[in-house]
Amino acid sequence: MQWFTADAYGLSRLVFQRALAAVYLVAFLGAARQFRALIGERGMLPVPKYVARVPFKRAPSLFQLHYSDRFFALCAWTGCAAAVALLAGADGLLPLWGAMLLWLLPWALYVSIVNVGQTWYGFGWESLLLEVGFLAVFLGNEEVTPPVLVLFLLRWVLFRVEFGAGLIKMRGDACWRRLTCLYFHHETQPMPGPLSWFFHHLPKPVHRAEAAANHVTQLVVPFLLFTPQPVATAAASLMIVTQLWLVLSGNFAWLNWITIVLAVPALDLSGLRDHGPYPATPLWYEVAVIAVSALLLALSHRPVRNLVSRRQVMNTSFDPLHLVNSYGAFGSVNRVRQEIVVEGTADAVAREDGDWRAYEFKGKPGDVRRRPRQFAPYHLRLDWMMWFAALSPAYARAWFGPMVERLLEGDRDTLRLLRRSPFPPDAPPRFIRARLYRYRYTTWRELRATGACWERTYVREFLAPTRLAAPAQPPGRP
Repeated sequence: MQWFTADAYGLSRLVFQRALAAVYLVAFLGAARQFRALIGERGMLPVPKYVARVPFKRAPSLFQLHYSDRFFALCAWTGCAAAVALLAGADGLLPLWGAMLLWLLPWALYVSIVNVGQTWYGFGWESLLLEVGFLAVFLGNEEVTPPVLVLFLLRWVLFRVEFGAGLIKMRGDACWRRLTCLYFHHETQPMPGPLSWFFHHLPKPVHRAEAAANHVTQLVVPFLLFTPQPVATAAASLMIVTQLWLVLSGNFAWLNWITIVLAVPALDLSGLRDHGPYPATPLWYEVAVIAVSALLLALSHRPVRNLVSRRQVMNTSFDPLHLVNSYGAFGSVNRVRQEIVVEGTADAVAREDGDWRAYEFKGKPGDVRRRPRQFAPYHLRLDWMMWFAALSPAYARAWFGPMVERLLEGDRDTLRLLRRSPFPPDAPPRFIRARLYRYRYTTWRELRATGACWERTYVREFLAPTRLAAPAQPPGRP
């Protein structure tokens, strides 16, 4: 059927598929390297305990049927292998049905991981990867012309990502309406990047222009995705440029990158490559695409209702397979940055003035002289949750105590999540404590004088000195 296909988007499909495979690779690599300490059999939030209380229909996953650390590692590394194969173009060497099965494999493996990942996998970009990854299954390979319905649904996802983020800002923090949120955002965002200090010190008129441009890109431009070419290409290109700007300003895992990937199918790249006529589209494939499109459009009523609701929520899945979700980010912006500093001592008695040594995390601020690094699109899950814990102890109640216990035990898997431990695994500390500090960026003059990009001030105790003889208690306000 002529209306079913869009010959001009063959190259766009190819670029999209290879880029999506790269995002899959990053996601599976992070899962393989971090799961043992976070959700493994001896992790902070073990999968076996979770699946024992959550039924399959609420969290469908392979790990509901069987869990062991070895099996999880096998699934994660299999996902890496599938992503590498897709990145290398293996789907183009297979028949259409084989290519679809190959794309289905990483989606099924990753939904299994996310559905048992608990707090560590509660981020919007997890659901976004799954929603986009499911659509990629039905995008086809070089045996068929890119189907219009799937291309439309990909634009529909991009619309919800951008428009949802724009609405949550306008409905949320008043500083977005006043164009002043970026006075604070670059300093208080979850994980600053190497250029965030410089972004923070841009003149305030530039920050106001950034905020205004963000509103245009998220509240106006998304509607242009559904207009004829070349307007749709221009709209998608503007979104890509905006996301690259965000990539430079901080570490947001693969959120920015998958949004860029999602914009690619809206680009008309036909002028760069002449594919020639595609083979006839099989009837079974047309039926499958139409059926899936109808299902996803029917499921879309809930995110649409969420968009128009005054009580809009962000980053919510409306079904256990994460097929259709709501998105959004930074509906509110913190004015002050607080950080938890975890310290240990080998002293026999935990004195205030004892020999306390700080653990250093890979991404989150700690040592005031250490400048932030670039980690995105790789996701440092513990570092991100430490940012949430600093906002409120409630975010850390389930896992902070187990983390402290594992530091006191010298658990190697937990220590691998850190940049530096002041104690070797075979000689762990006797006590652990956690203190809350206020962090602020230094000025240009302070940076030149001290070499420190942060200045910090003690706020309060977050966790009293704790030892294994007295099991670690959930953190809370004194």
